[in-house]
Amino acid sequence: MHQYLSVALFALTTTVTPGPNILMVLYSGLNHGIRRSIPHYLGICIGLPIMITVVGLFLGPLFMHYPLVHYVLKGTSLLYLVCLAFKIAFSHPHKLRDHAPIGFMQAAMFQWINPKVWMMALGAVATFTHVGGDIHYQILMIGLIFLFVTFPSVGIWLVGSASLKRFLTSTFHLRVFNICMGLLLLVSIAPMAYGFWQEVMPLLPLDFPA
Repeated sequence: MHQYLSVALFALTTTVTPGPNILMVLYSGLNHGIRRSIPHYLGICIGLPIMITVVGLFLGPLFMHYPLVHYVLKGTSLLYLVCLAFKIAFSHPHKLRDHAPIGFMQAAMFQWINPKVWMMALGAVATFTHVGGDIHYQILMIGLIFLFVTFPSVGIWLVGSASLKRFLTSTFHLRVFNICMGLLLLVSIAPMAYGFWQEVMPLLPLDFPA
């Protein structure tokens, strides 16, 4: 029981703190409204625990044997998020309302290229599973706990976007908000990008002949 409480606390602190998911659902709620953002919200809340479970059951061992696969996936994910940050920063509020917000499947699949979720998945599996027990049961319980925790921790940000919208009443304010969201997304992935660089730097042929 104590271990499950630890998992729940880990899940709460990692899902409620700002990252790509939180910033995007806040951005969607403000630009599209809460009702139109619900599929996005559900895609995060359901897709995230599924992704963590699949990573724990299948992909964790693969990355241990073939780390290059992990490096390529992480590098591609970071590059995509940088492009997404610029797209968010320079998006026009009125044009956004004419386009459909992110849907359920898009949000669920986004978890697979979200570096923060990868760190959460690998960290949770490495920290809260132990040798000698039923590893499959442990991972399924971790996924289930994340499922229950993610709904309120992400939902509070989506609901909060409605309160924020009352203060951002002009196009100028919304554009400033979008720029801030884009910049915050870049800031949120900066530590992951630095960690990625530290991991791959020893593998690069940096010794050039004189």
